[in-house]
Formats: sequence, structure tokens, C-alpha cells
Amino acid sequence: MIAQSARRIYGLIYRHLCLYRRSWPRMVELAYWPILQMCIWGFTASFITSRAVAGQHAVGIMVAATALLAGVLLWEVAIRSQMGVAISFLEEIWSRNLAHVFISPLRPWELILGLIGVATLRVVAGILPAILVAYLLYAFNLFVLGPVIVLFFANLMIMGWAVALGVVSLILRHGAGAEALAWSLLFGLTPLSAVFYPVSALPGWLQPVSLAIPATHVFQGMRAALLHGHVAWGEMLWAIGLNAVWLTAAGLLFASQFRAARVRGALITIGE
Repeated sequence: MIAQSARRIYGLIYRHLCLYRRSWPRMVELAYWPILQMCIWGFTASFITSRAVAGQHAVGIMVAATALLAGVLLWEVAIRSQMGVAISFLEEIWSRNLAHVFISPLRPWELILGLIGVATLRVVAGILPAILVAYLLYAFNLFVLGPVIVLFFANLMIMGWAVALGVVSLILRHGAGAEALAWSLLFGLTPLSAVFYPVSALPGWLQPVSLAIPATHVFQGMRAALLHGHVAWGEMLWAIGLNAVWLTAAGLLFASQFRAARVRGALITIGE
């Protein structure tokens, strides 16, 4: 049973990898946005640090610039993870293959695991070039954060999967009208996720909303590692717990919308 499921999941991943194997525009697109973001924010950080006055104030600005670069790279992990799942699902709709997928023995949870596998490969292909650009252009090494970087990546990827499942659920419910959320939904959380500034910079009434987002605790932990050189394990535990809640809620939402779409026959007509 497990071997058969693994074979079906691999088949779905291989089907999506074939789309990239002979399409250089698709390959370029994977790294284009992360590298572009790194260039924009990296040159901005360089400009700010070049205007800093010598002394303690200059040190604070340089640390803030370093946190900015780390925030840009880590946030791309969440965005690429979310878009990897959502866009891979949309690929099945655009190619009118969704009905064929579910005529096969593939189960819904196997579909999700397959899409997560594709998204993980997309994250690696998109983020590694941006990390290299950050090192070559700005002498910034993201891995200076130490082994805790693995927890940062994992938590941000899981949050991306949860948001993507929410997007897929909305597509199943509302059809093509919800497709734009695959690109925009997670960007809308950027101001609340403490990517570029701490939670304390937000108005008091928004801070509880921000603290309910898993990414907020990742970035709070990232700043603690950069500023103080230690891992904020409390923040990591909050991120892990909130991710468990988010992923469970998104999974239940997907299951309910999938059942409703199957009853309505939307799995065949969606996208038409």
C-alpha cells in the first residue's frame, strides 16, 4: 500500500518535472523573482549603509541592513513554497488534466503530497541562486545564522503549504475567479509578518493579528539570532505550534471543498 502510494506520488512529481525539462523559460522563472527581489532590496540596503555615519549608529544600521537581506531571502521561501503548490495545481486545471488525475487511482492526499514535493523542488531551484547572488554582490551569507536556518526554512515552507491549501480550496469553491489568489494572498500577509521590521513597529491593535501568523515568530527568531547570536526557542515553538494549527485547518478546508466539488461535478468543469 505504501509502495503504491509512493509510486503514484512520484508519478505526479515526475509529470510536473517534465514540464520544466525542456522549457528554459519555466526554469528561468523559478529563480527570476527571488533574484530580482534580492537585487532590489540588496542595493537598497547597500545605499542605506553607505550613508551611515561612523560610530554606534552605523553599526545599528548595518545590522538592520543584514536583517533586511535575511528577511527578503527567508520570505521568498514562504512565497515560493505557497506558489509552488498553488501553481502546480493550476497547471492541472489549465491543461484540463484535473479530471484525468482523479479518474486515476490517485487519492486527494497523494495529490497534495505530490504538489508539496514539486513545491519543495521549486523552492530549492529558486532560493539557492538568490542566496548565491546575495553572497556575490553583498558578501551576505544566509547560513551565518547556523543550523537553526533549517527550522526557519521548514516553518516557512509549512506555512506556505497551509496558505496554498487555502488557495486551492477557494479555487475548488469559486473556480477561475479565485486563481489570482495564487499570486497575491501571501503577499497580503507581508506587512503583518514582521519580515522587515519587528512586531513592535505595528500599531497595538494589529500586533495580536501579527502574532497569530507563524512567519512572524520565524522572523522574530531570525532577528534574535542576528542581533544577539542565540536561538529564540520560544519563538520557534510558537511557529511550530501555529503551523500545526494552520496546516490542520487548511487540510480540513481542502477536504470539505474537495468533497463539495466532487458532488457538484466541478472537478470536471472547473476552469471552463
